[in-house]
Amino acid sequence: MANTDTNTTEKLLERMDELETRLAFQDELINTLSDQVAQQELNIRKLWEAKQHLKKQLSEISPSNIKPEHEESPPPHY
Repeated sequence: MANTDTNTTEKLLERMDELETRLAFQDELINTLSDQVAQQELNIRKLWEAKQHLKKQLSEISPSNIKPEHEESPPPHY
């Protein structure tokens, strides 16, 4: 009986060790993914700000510098 109890205890300890190892791996993976998401959020914010800046610059271009489409001559290949 004692031998059976010892085997059961050893098996439970092995399973517990395996679960703890898996949990540690998953915790590390979650932390890594969280860091990557945070970095991507910063990158997206920077890209959005750059887009807004370009949009503002484009809206400030004087219309007098650009001919209306009907005044433009067709490209040479026509």
